[in-house]
Amino acid sequence: MHHAAQFGIVTGSFAVDMAKVRQRKREMVEGLIAMHLELYQKSGAELIMGEGRFVAPKTLEVRLRDGGTRVLAGERIFLNVGTHATIPSIPGLADAGPLTHIEALELDRLPAHLIVLGGGYVGLELAQAYRRFGSRVTVVEHGPQLAGREDPDVADAIGRLFDDEGIEVLLSAEAIRVEGHSGGSVRLHVRTPRGERIIEGSDILAATGRTPNTAGIGLDAAGVQLEARGYIQVNDRLETSAPDVWALGECAGSPQFTHVSLDDFRVIRDNLAGGNRTTRDRLIPFCLFTDPPLARVGWSEAEARRRGMAVRVAKLPMSSVLRTRTTAETRGFMKALLDAQTDRILGFTMIGPEAGEVVAVVQTAMLAGLPYTGLRDAILAHPTMAEGLNALFSQLPPSSAH
Repeated sequence: MHHAAQFGIVTGSFAVDMAKVRQRKREMVEGLIAMHLELYQKSGAELIMGEGRFVAPKTLEVRLRDGGTRVLAGERIFLNVGTHATIPSIPGLADAGPLTHIEALELDRLPAHLIVLGGGYVGLELAQAYRRFGSRVTVVEHGPQLAGREDPDVADAIGRLFDDEGIEVLLSAEAIRVEGHSGGSVRLHVRTPRGERIIEGSDILAATGRTPNTAGIGLDAAGVQLEARGYIQVNDRLETSAPDVWALGECAGSPQFTHVSLDDFRVIRDNLAGGNRTTRDRLIPFCLFTDPPLARVGWSEAEARRRGMAVRVAKLPMSSVLRTRTTAETRGFMKALLDAQTDRILGFTMIGPEAGEVVAVVQTAMLAGLPYTGLRDAILAHPTMAEGLNALFSQLPPSSAH
């Protein structure tokens, strides 16, 4: 709607109905829940709703949601208890009743000014979403850049995007204390390189990381050991310190993505069937669903250089991909990382339209051990975003080994 005029569309005034936005989200979630419940019923597995804790090895006491308790014992135990949003120990923050991603997705109103603590995936996605709904948004990031694990050029691209959309970003900013209550009026005191300042807003969102749901569930009674940060200690087959007890997903310290949790399940399932799968050397894609999105697979340039890896780098602005001319979405770039001595692809990063789809193309090539010349010379449909891979990899001559 904001860019309709570019496409020759004349529009009148419009407004966002947050109650309907929330209802659409609820219907999506409820549909998935119904699908999973139907799968449980078809499988014949018993689903017990309640709060469980171990009282002995492989023995759970469950406080049932509908009242009463049950004690369950099994030959094999699989722990998939997930994580929850961390509320950092900033004076006054907990008392302010901050939003987490859960509450932020349940609002039926538009925050006048949303203050976002944290410049990682959750904070960035929700910051942009609420800005586009119409909120004023300020992002406060403790580190020196947004998306701290990504390359500086990626962080700069996100920063320019946010600046163009009117999102205020404070970097290297330390939150000192919070006053007031989220949903009414909050005041965040921050220390920045330019001195202390007070940010006044209507709501505050805590998006500063995750804490595993492993406390208070009796894991010591089950003989299950934890790592220093509270994640369940597992080996590369996702086996815990207790015999016949496995852990998977975020609580096992796996990268915090649904597609990784699914693969954890497949590792355990296949090994129980006699296979020999591990979590070692998995090629895991990362996607940040801003608009345009960010996607990466394999090494980032900064990671490779920190490890002293000899690499070649190719980079292409999205404006050079002809598909972006048809959609008027020319922001961002593609970047490929190659082994300096061979034609092996070590990593790929893209910030631009359909980045999550394009990264899957490069990931497939990497899984197959295809040299970058395979993508350089492939006949890719025109005009598509993936067609940009031809131009990206054409910038590089083959290695001397080839």
